Amino acid sequence: MSGILDGKRILITGVLMESSIAFHTAKVAQEQGAEVILTAFPRPTLTERIAKKLPKPAKVIELDVTDQEHLDRLAGLVRDELGSLDGVVHSIGFAPQDALGGNFLNTPFESVSTAMHVSAFSLKSLAMACKPLMGEGGSIVGLTFDAQFAWPQYDWMGPAKAALEATSRYLARDLGPDGIRCNLISAGPLGSMAAKSIPGFDGLADVWNTRAPLAWDMKDPEPAGRGVVALLSDFFPRTTGEIIHVDSGVHMMGA
Repeated sequence: MSGILDGKRILITGVLMESSIAFHTAKVAQEQGAEVILTAFPRPTLTERIAKKLPKPAKVIELDVTDQEHLDRLAGLVRDELGSLDGVVHSIGFAPQDALGGNFLNTPFESVSTAMHVSAFSLKSLAMACKPLMGEGGSIVGLTFDAQFAWPQYDWMGPAKAALEATSRYLARDLGPDGIRCNLISAGPLGSMAAKSIPGFDGLADVWNTRAPLAWDMKDPEPAGRGVVALLSDFFPRTTGEIIHVDSGVHMMGA
């Protein structure tokens, strides 16, 4: 049987661990027929080792989304490997330790600036770096953590995710005429490398134990990965600027 990404060429950032949403996105994308290329920073060799666990081999390109030289060379490197792109996955987020864990009121601007640059502005940077490869349109999908709320311990990653969500909407507006859709998946908490960097993360995640209508498994990133793959496919041809929740329903619970 053919898959929903048959013939698609997809670039995926952020594959750092087998437990990451990005890894499971790459896995499901390959299972659904896509050719996949990965980017990694700061340790491409780590991603290369993880990539060996995918169903098919995947090239890994070093990409620091805050380095303009890296961004400028990306299209050429991807073109040499795949020719063009049909989809891009933004799975990148970072905040310095002093921007997390209950330190919101004391975080210096330098740390906030880093969080915003890596976690939000990079969506625009990545989109523009890949745009020359998406001449026939395509889909950009990012990952957020519901920025409607002030989450415990999440601190400046909350405003960074709010900026990411706004950036996605503006990209959807400005790239729509080129046939490029831009959407986000808002996933529940998972035991990823990003989560482990947040002090007190277990307290944040405990919200899902009491409020999720559907059982939520912090050890299972595949539902979120499947959501990303669905948005990469042609099954959402007129959906853009949207945030799809894959969080077992917590986002709609009042209490």
